Amino acid sequence: MGRRKFKFWGWGYTDEVASPTERQMLKGFYGQRFSVSDWTEVAPPTVDEITLPAARISAPGSLTGICSSDAEDRLIHSYGKSYPDSVRAFARSFPNPPDLIAYPRNENDIISVLDFADGMNAAVIPFGGGSSVVGGVETAVDGDYRGVISLNLQNLDRVLEVDVVSRAARIQAGVLGPQLEAQLKPHGVTLRHFPQSFQYSTLGGWIATRSGGHFATRLTHIDDMVESTRVVTPAGLSESRRLPGSGAGPSPDRLFIGSEGALGVITEAWMRLQSRPRFRASTSVRFADWYRAAEAVRALSQADLHPSNCRLIDSEEASTTGVGNGSAHILVLAFENADHSVEPLMARALEIVASFGGQWNTDALENAQAHRSGESGAWRNAFLRAPYYREVLTSIGVMYDTFETAITWERFADFHANIIDITRRIIREVTGHEGSVSCRFTHVYPDGPAPYFSFYALTRRGSELEQWHAIKNAASDALIAAGGTITHHHAVGRDHRRWYDAQCPLPFRAALRAAKESLDPKGILNPGVLVDP
Repeated sequence: MGRRKFKFWGWGYTDEVASPTERQMLKGFYGQRFSVSDWTEVAPPTVDEITLPAARISAPGSLTGICSSDAEDRLIHSYGKSYPDSVRAFARSFPNPPDLIAYPRNENDIISVLDFADGMNAAVIPFGGGSSVVGGVETAVDGDYRGVISLNLQNLDRVLEVDVVSRAARIQAGVLGPQLEAQLKPHGVTLRHFPQSFQYSTLGGWIATRSGGHFATRLTHIDDMVESTRVVTPAGLSESRRLPGSGAGPSPDRLFIGSEGALGVITEAWMRLQSRPRFRASTSVRFADWYRAAEAVRALSQADLHPSNCRLIDSEEASTTGVGNGSAHILVLAFENADHSVEPLMARALEIVASFGGQWNTDALENAQAHRSGESGAWRNAFLRAPYYREVLTSIGVMYDTFETAITWERFADFHANIIDITRRIIREVTGHEGSVSCRFTHVYPDGPAPYFSFYALTRRGSELEQWHAIKNAASDALIAAGGTITHHHAVGRDHRRWYDAQCPLPFRAALRAAKESLDPKGILNPGVLVDP
């Protein structure tokens, strides 16, 4: 429990904040967009400003060594990192903190915590890095629970075994991304899974939320990397057999991948690894027409080239993130490989994009450090810094949020135009100001892209949550009505639950409820996520 502390009001650790230069840049950019010359800022909250309700339960003697009811710990484990979480934190509103935070050291500790919770009728919310942006770790739960325990797994942080022959490793679920890669590096291998939350999220969190990594094609979803899982449930231990593949009925691993802590607590997994890449190439391609650019990306995705990055960014988002001046749509294109040169792949990719009107600077073709320089590097830096900006924007009254989905290629053009139009209109209606809605592709497949929409708006102080809900609901309704998915990689949590129910076939929903009843008979695990207890 002596770990470096996460913020309870924003992204990252307490000593990581936007720099003064970044703060001035943000206020200048949004001041120009909204004609605001003098921002009124709300200071970040401090622990002593917040009065928490008394804890309703206390740890028994057998668990006191691994449990905390410290005020800052309770604040850190109350919310995730979404826009509404940020608004509530800056409003000093923490009405439903966890009563206890448990820091198990091993599986036996987890079993003991679940036994205690079962006997007390307390809800248990598994917690990795707390980076959920969909209400997945929030401790405000419905039901007649006597208390809520946040189960922090970060003591389970070791790579236990590396099989270099089969290129796999047995890894504990609480390990944060940087710790995981540091332990794999001496073996010359990598998991090669780098979501935006990489620094502050865990292997167990990635598996539980069906995480999507940074890479645009092939082996980007955590699903593809899981060889077997070990899960503690209230009904017992579930450990699947380690195999490269199997046709033996429905996969037991797939039951827990994406289960978001509602069916069991993932404690470890065997994960498929990759050799560390040695060959890289990258460039950025400019397009005058968005839909021609999308056609180019479709052709790339269907050519079996498997670029590591194939991120199409519209001109509005390019301007907002400082990657371009807004005059063109930009495709960040990259290849990497551990075994052989990627130059032929890049050459063929550039032939394809040229046939759709794409243009690039031939002097800007990059290699070994491609992902850190040029427009590729500018995008990478903006991508990594963006989460730190939310607390700045919340403090000055600017709503900045995102939503993502996936759709097949033949429906994309109409789908995209409709979502942009609806979101812009609802922003104007609920805020009284013109906002901005932009789009980029985070992942691409031969049968369709994963569009990721970003929006910002000037809020009315005190009405931020009401305005956010109106925008979020309208956009989510439109996604589902048009045949998209409610989430491509952000998970379901509590924020997406209504649309997840609409997306799921009724027989599957019944089967999921049955699985919940069988594995978690008293419904103590993450109530309200995916399925009601």
